[in-house]
Amino acid sequence: MQQNRVDPLTHGATAVITHQVDKDKHPEYEEWLNEIAPHCKSSPGHLDLNVIRPIAGLTETYTIIIRFDTQSHLRGWMESAKRSELIAQVSPLLVKGDDFYINSGLDFWFTPEQANTKVPIRWKQALVTWSAIYPLVLMLPFLLPPFHKLGLPDNHYLDTLVITGIAVLLMVYVVMPRYTKLIHAWLFRGC
Repeated sequence: MQQNRVDPLTHGATAVITHQVDKDKHPEYEEWLNEIAPHCKSSPGHLDLNVIRPIAGLTETYTIIIRFDTQSHLRGWMESAKRSELIAQVSPLLVKGDDFYINSGLDFWFTPEQANTKVPIRWKQALVTWSAIYPLVLMLPFLLPPFHKLGLPDNHYLDTLVITGIAVLLMVYVVMPRYTKLIHAWLFRGC
């Protein structure tokens, strides 16, 4: 079953793909991942690819998170003939079909419920997001020179606009992909 929701925004898109692999087919699936990953990475607009592997004895589900610079580039990969061919090749290894969820914005930090996989408890999502934003908001004003030193008028709103913009970019592209990977075991414990 394929679930597909596309946000109307044109920039930045993430696909969360879940594959429930037959318990005896993990080595073959890993080989397949090694085959499909270079094709995905060489697609126009590709930014990132992360594979969250199953925890032995607990789950058989692989979660693949891919990010592209635009939804059209992501759709180009997801609907490509090469991906279709590779999905047909891997289908015999899967318990279920090729489930995926496409979205823009912050949802990619945590696996969405529509992806038919475990989702971190909401309070953990909130705590993780808060614990990542707090240090950024504290540090950025000290790391960035005030705009009046650059010859611009002293403007609290402009300072806040730039600082929050940089914080969001750092959260999306640097902090959260690494942070959620680092704390994955805790984040998904009890789900």
